[in-house]
Amino acid sequence: MRESGILLPIASLPSKYGIGAFSKYAYQFIDMLGAANQKYWQILPLGPTGYGDSPYQSFSTFAGNPYFIDLETLAYEGSLTKEECEAYDFGRNDRYIDYEKIYLSRFKVLRTAYERTYPEIKNSGDFKKFIESNAYWLDDYALYMSVKNYFASRSWSEWDRDFRLRKETTIEKFKSEYEHEIDFFKFIQFKFDEQWSKLKLYANRNGIKIIGDIPIYVAYDSSDAWTHPELFQFDENEKPVAVAGCPPDSFSPTGQLWGSPLYDWDYHKKTSYEWWIKRIAYCFKLYDVVRVDHFRGFDRYYSIPYGAPTAENGTWEKGPGYDIFEELGKRLGKLDIIAEDLGFLTDSVSRLVKKTGFPGMKVLQFAFDPRENADYLPHNYDKNCVVYTGTHDNETIIGWYDNLDDDHKEFVRDYLGIDSSQEKDINWKFIRLAFSSVANLAIIPLQDYLGLGNEARINKPSTVGSNWKWRLLEGELTDDLIEKIRKLTILYQR
Repeated sequence: MRESGILLPIASLPSKYGIGAFSKYAYQFIDMLGAANQKYWQILPLGPTGYGDSPYQSFSTFAGNPYFIDLETLAYEGSLTKEECEAYDFGRNDRYIDYEKIYLSRFKVLRTAYERTYPEIKNSGDFKKFIESNAYWLDDYALYMSVKNYFASRSWSEWDRDFRLRKETTIEKFKSEYEHEIDFFKFIQFKFDEQWSKLKLYANRNGIKIIGDIPIYVAYDSSDAWTHPELFQFDENEKPVAVAGCPPDSFSPTGQLWGSPLYDWDYHKKTSYEWWIKRIAYCFKLYDVVRVDHFRGFDRYYSIPYGAPTAENGTWEKGPGYDIFEELGKRLGKLDIIAEDLGFLTDSVSRLVKKTGFPGMKVLQFAFDPRENADYLPHNYDKNCVVYTGTHDNETIIGWYDNLDDDHKEFVRDYLGIDSSQEKDINWKFIRLAFSSVANLAIIPLQDYLGLGNEARINKPSTVGSNWKWRLLEGELTDDLIEKIRKLTILYQR
């Protein structure tokens, strides 16, 4: 079936209080998707953001981002007052997120809601059920965040030894003394789950499926790494032996040093991938479809010695291959997964993607780059793929085209069958190219529908400090634009 959708992070939605949330604007966006005949809303990871404000560096692979809890909903429920919500500075620029101000304000106002409502919620059946059903990750996460606060937000690798190595008497004493603090983080996750579940249900009832996104790796500074060191390639002091990244290429001469701990795949295999079973099962509670970032890491992964200043001296190591997906299929049934198979692909990666049956990704910006594989050109597609004009890591189509040299632009024009006088609205020509392809699914970032330049770019890989900030302004997604998207969707039978 030919379908289409729009990519827009939750954080990029319009809403009050500095960042997109599960607010009335999220519900309005779902209505707009329906009016435009779209069937999918693709978002970025929902976890609490860590280093560099990146959703791919989260404090937990299971927990939800407290920033997405809608404060207006809490005020409507009586947990907060409007005055309490407006007492903090969440940032004055609606176009770009000010994460420092969000960080300094959001937890304070959530704590006010917690103190006011906790005596009542603590004894509620819904709260107890949530805690019990999610205890396998929630207990660890709430403890981890409480200890992290105790150590002034430092990474767990910098905590006192007894905490870092989870000495039983030390941890039990902390749990006893800081029970109320630990419950605060459980309360936050309860409200996140409550609000997200309602929003997803609304989307599904209106014919919209949610495409979620998970990074293959977890952050070193995370509850996952602290509480389950056996999952990773750690030494006896629970320091990484090696970390993840990408080797040098024409985009990055020293490679990409992500710093995420690498998995001990032998251990995972011995446990029949139990942790992965839980992780993927939980993802399919949150989302209808899951995009797995850096899928090639399941075939072979790049291992960089811990402490290396760059990614130049890493080595390729063998991953679990098809074995993990065979086990996931046995335990969870057919999985609606999108494999992020971008970049230089070896034959073994291509064989793995084909064997799983998962659709891969085709990004049109890569199709016109001689450094990349011609498989990204639409005439080479098969139906089982997802085509994008760009992803959250790309420039916008307008920004990308403006930055092309003359030779690349000529290639683009030749392929599109236009001349230089027809470059206006180049974004729509690429959207049409995606929609007209045989790909079963076409996903377009909202910035490309809006015809925005790189001022609206979400992320520039290998950089820190100016990413994940762009937001849609209220009123930018007009009725005229929605109608234009709807007509194009019908024209290409999506």
